Amino acid sequence: MTQLFKLAFRNLGRNKRRSLLSALAVSMGAALLLLFASVLRGEMQSAIQPTIELQTGHLQVRAASYDENKVSLKWADLVANPDQVAAQIQAMPQVAVATPRLFASGIITAGQNSRGVQVIGIDPASGANQVFRQGLIAGTFITPDDRDGILIGQPLADKFKIKAGDQINLLVNTSNGDVNQQLFTVRGIYTTNTFSYDENTVFMPLAKAQTITNTENHASTIFILLKDQNQSNAVAAALQSPGYQVLTWQKMTELISQTESAANAFMYIFYLIILGITATVVTNTLIMSVFERTREIGILLAIGTKGRRIMAQFLTEAAILATGGAIGGLIIGGLLVGYFATFGLPINVGAMGISGFLLHNVIYAKLTLQDTVTLTILTYIVTLVASLYPASLAAKMEPVEALHGIGD
Repeated sequence: MTQLFKLAFRNLGRNKRRSLLSALAVSMGAALLLLFASVLRGEMQSAIQPTIELQTGHLQVRAASYDENKVSLKWADLVANPDQVAAQIQAMPQVAVATPRLFASGIITAGQNSRGVQVIGIDPASGANQVFRQGLIAGTFITPDDRDGILIGQPLADKFKIKAGDQINLLVNTSNGDVNQQLFTVRGIYTTNTFSYDENTVFMPLAKAQTITNTENHASTIFILLKDQNQSNAVAAALQSPGYQVLTWQKMTELISQTESAANAFMYIFYLIILGITATVVTNTLIMSVFERTREIGILLAIGTKGRRIMAQFLTEAAILATGGAIGGLIIGGLLVGYFATFGLPINVGAMGISGFLLHNVIYAKLTLQDTVTLTILTYIVTLVASLYPASLAAKMEPVEALHGIGD
């Protein structure tokens, strides 16, 4: 075994540049695999976390007839006495916070500009709204008794050139199908670093939202955050009650799971392309080595060296290339992942906001130990498999034909 490795190092050293380039190709292949895997995981985390914080919570309790796609404001489709229901839910030991929210469709008008928005009535004092309070970049946060104050997102403020303290006109649908409008003062401008959400969502106190939409003492949903999100199914089962539907975050983020499956399938194609290129480079290197050493192989076979010994020699050389490439891939891939984990990958999500799917403006790479080990081993195995053809080619040479090549 020691002799095999000594000969392998010597043979690879005959053409150092080609051997280094082959190992570098393996390194780059492994590094790209690690980078793509980390970005994909970062993207999924970037989608799930803001969706839970901003849109779904860990659980939601709604009226049985409520359809979020229609944003119904009919009393029959809303939760009656939402404060009382929320208080009962928050008394459960697994619940961190439960708060009512009211959703309505509206149109904001500022000067010559207008835009359709989602209006959300919230309890400003609830801990579930801390993400918006922390994201306040101008002005002040709304208060429960504010009758003409509103919060808007930074993208909308930038687009309409609105500052804290400016006034805007808001038209809102009501429970009886009419439209109410009022002049509101922009109390504050917030950002959640989720462009599609911030551009389309405005907030006002729940009491004011109920008044302007004629939905007094009703809410669209009870938004629930748990102390442990893994308890969502158990808590949902405990909350089941006639007249209500209880949705878990897993159910409400099904679109993300479907997108993740599609993205994984798409990434497998990239993996195959990268590994195919890597395998081609390694195969080409070893085939060239076989042809360059035809005379040497013929002599070895002529003096009685077994074909499996010749094959083992080339497989050992491939193993050295694979080992060096894997180590180099871990180093290069680690540096790339480290950079994007620190500085992130900016994305322009534009109008990608879809119910159940939100993305942060920056994706941060996230590499797991399992992905690192799996992809490194996969690269190593593919490199060895790629060497089987040239190794078998050398092992199957006929001594007479190989030696005959000397004269040629």
